[in-house]
Amino acid sequence: MKKILFPVLTLFFVTSCAELQQATKQLADIQNQGNIGQLQISNALKEALELGISQQVVNLTKNNGFYNNSLVRIPVPEELQKVEKALRAAGLGSLADEGIKAMNNAASVAVKEATPIFVDAIKNMTITDAKNILMGGNNAATQYLQKSTTKSLYGKFNPIIKSSFNKVGADKVWKEIITTYNTLPMVQKVNPDLTDYVTNEALDGVFTMIAKEEVDIRSNVNARTTNLLKSVFALQDKK
Repeated sequence: MKKILFPVLTLFFVTSCAELQQATKQLADIQNQGNIGQLQISNALKEALELGISQQVVNLTKNNGFYNNSLVRIPVPEELQKVEKALRAAGLGSLADEGIKAMNNAASVAVKEATPIFVDAIKNMTITDAKNILMGGNNAATQYLQKSTTKSLYGKFNPIIKSSFNKVGADKVWKEIITTYNTLPMVQKVNPDLTDYVTNEALDGVFTMIAKEEVDIRSNVNARTTNLLKSVFALQDKK
């Protein structure tokens, strides 16, 4: 009986030691990760979002920044697609092209003036959900920022869009387009709110470009250009 019991006890002891070692290792990993506090995680996420602005969003503020970017180029709104089609059919395709370009240029001007708004919004992000965001999807930080700031940003962004419409002459172009279309025979008159449309499209474009940078930082170690980004995003690599 003793000959049987001894190997069994030995196996139990070895197995228990292995499990204990594994548990100890997991605890050490958690403790090591704990050395990177919530504040550091929050700061790293903010830094990643700020890089999204400095590396990606700034490009939208350049001449034709929206218009030349296939990811965010603002198309004619759905209710005006019939307007575009009718103008092109009437040989006024150049006017339609001018209208599309004017919308996109208005967005570029607005983003340039509104960039500080996005920076402030990032700085005000709390640390409550920092770790969940870190361990979330490739654009979790951008989604969090979009969800928590879009409503307030819209209120600040909309008048800037309206002002930039005037600045680039988009209001005059689209007034001509709408007037021309409404004089065509057999068409239903239109009077769209282009300021609202371009505001929403411009905001979507900004978050698209911020997300692009976030995805790069999460998936490409070489995109982590600071020690803070390297140490914090190394945690998500282990998930």
